Amino acid sequence: MIAPRILVSNDDGIHAKGLEALVKAVEPLAETWVVAPLHEQSATSHSLSLHDPLRIRPMGERRFAVDGTPADCVYVAINHLMKQARPTLVVSGINHGPNLADDVIYSGTVAAAMEGAILGVPSVAFSLVSRRTFVFDHATEFARALVKSLLTQKLPERLLLNVNMPAYGKIRGYQVTKGGRHSYGADVIEKEDPRGRKYYWIGGTGYEHVKEPGTDVTAVHDDQLASVTPLMIDLTNHAQLDLVKSWRVDGFDAL
Repeated sequence: MIAPRILVSNDDGIHAKGLEALVKAVEPLAETWVVAPLHEQSATSHSLSLHDPLRIRPMGERRFAVDGTPADCVYVAINHLMKQARPTLVVSGINHGPNLADDVIYSGTVAAAMEGAILGVPSVAFSLVSRRTFVFDHATEFARALVKSLLTQKLPERLLLNVNMPAYGKIRGYQVTKGGRHSYGADVIEKEDPRGRKYYWIGGTGYEHVKEPGTDVTAVHDDQLASVTPLMIDLTNHAQLDLVKSWRVDGFDAL
């Protein structure tokens, strides 16, 4: 039997406390490699650096920093640094903040895990649902337990899990959820620099979520549970295929 290998990445950067917490959580379970961005890459989504060269900086045994995006890190790790023996599992995080509902579209943490899944390695993104204080003790307990369980399963190659954990107190359980709905508002804040030029900050200052049973936002915010949400790489809206097929485009045949 081949010994398991775990690849750890993130979007908060190689020196992030959440990364250190996740590494310590999984190191007892398997040979652990760390390949993470040299600098913070939050909200970079699933971008790849196709027009600029990447530099890999050794940071210790089986530990590397890449001056690129989270997806770059996982791509380089699987296709180059670990190509002689690919990882059994990719884990990303622990993110300094939530990745709930639509956050997954923008998240570099989820993108790192998604890149692993695209490359055929089962992957998990972990996030701590907090905005100010980040204490990872209870989150790492759950992360270790989940990873330990996954290593005993026969996993689909493209398994992709998005896990969000409550910020405070011992995690009393978890729920397998679907993505929910929430909003941070839609503010665009206009400012003026000392030279009189205008500049803008985007991102809302208020937060609210739809209280719908079975969703990640409800599980974490209302029920104080960890949420485990299976995600799909295929973005096709299969439910709307027949609707779109029913439309007609003048001058063209639908083949």
